Amino acid sequence: MRFEVYLPCEQLLPYIRQIIISENDDAASYTVLPDTNLVMGFQYRGRLSYLDGGNENLLTTLGITGLLDTYRVFQNTAGVGSVLVKFRENGAACLVRTPLHELFCKSLSLEHFFSNSSLHELEEQLVMAPGDLARVRLVEDFLISHLQERPPDLLVQRALEYIKLSKGTIRMQDLPSRLNISASPLEKRFRAEVGSAPKKFATIVRARHVISAMEQGNQHIAEYLSSFYDQSHFIRYFKKFAGVTPEQFLKGLI
Repeated sequence: MRFEVYLPCEQLLPYIRQIIISENDDAASYTVLPDTNLVMGFQYRGRLSYLDGGNENLLTTLGITGLLDTYRVFQNTAGVGSVLVKFRENGAACLVRTPLHELFCKSLSLEHFFSNSSLHELEEQLVMAPGDLARVRLVEDFLISHLQERPPDLLVQRALEYIKLSKGTIRMQDLPSRLNISASPLEKRFRAEVGSAPKKFATIVRARHVISAMEQGNQHIAEYLSSFYDQSHFIRYFKKFAGVTPEQFLKGLI
């Protein structure tokens, strides 16, 4: 499998974290854990699908996946190639007019958001492109042409900072008071801009930090575990997020 990471151009840098070329010569299945970034995918060969309750769901060649709160198993055909765009936490709102919470746990075709003619033209260009950089530039040009540059929602941005600084452990009842706003309007603005409610987003952040600590061999994760009722609650939560128990996850790292 080949995985090349590129920084976006300067104009897209405030909205996009990474642009990735992902290729695999072999058919494979793999598990993707929830993260805090919406992802757009532009496939230029092969096909991707994901499993849901034992059913295989074929993804469109040009699509977007909203925030997930549980793991997802993907499958690819042999010889697959994709350009993946990972947005910053509140970056996709400048390209997708739909309130982002409507994409939560969904994978949709980009035809819901952009004209068919522009998508078909891009798809043909990606297939014919001579290499990685050419494909990255094509995707960047497409996104820039649909970019709605506007000031970020500073209140949502501040809420994101509080959640990330606390590593997802901030008490949700404390967040509105820190921002001098009531809970309901904060949640409405956060969901539209980020793609989930603040509480759900914080659980994803918290789980990512737990996994990062486990991957680094850090067993001192009491600050994360203290927010769970008991050990069995933590195990259930972890298994929903990662598909395995914490013990099974640690064994896979050895």
